Amino acid sequence: GQLVESGGGLVQAGGSLRLSCAASGLTFSRYTMGWFRQAPGKEREFVGAIMMDGTTNYADSVKGRFTISRDNAKNTVYLQMNNLKPEDTAVYYCAADPRFLPERYRYWGQGTQVTVSS
Repeated sequence: GQLVESGGGLVQAGGSLRLSCAASGLTFSRYTMGWFRQAPGKEREFVGAIMMDGTTNYADSVKGRFTISRDNAKNTVYLQMNNLKPEDTAVYYCAADPRFLPERYRYWGQGTQVTVSS
């Protein structure tokens, strides 16, 4: 499987961005899709996930601001980020795994940079 993120960029605090992750080489509808991020000098952290049945869960730090959705017809998962804060600055990665609640993900994208200016 291959995952390719897009949509990153520079945005002012309070702004919005939508990231996309296009999947290929896997049966997309049968995979849980996760989003992670890694800020400079910090460990990678979980942002949220959408399971194959559409169930979502989010890290507390992004609840109410970020929304994950998926389009199985397009083999694409989205991360809508609203009310962005400088602390959201990071490289954002999508990941895929065939288990419903994976502890570790099988496939990873290359990441896309999100920078939020204050």
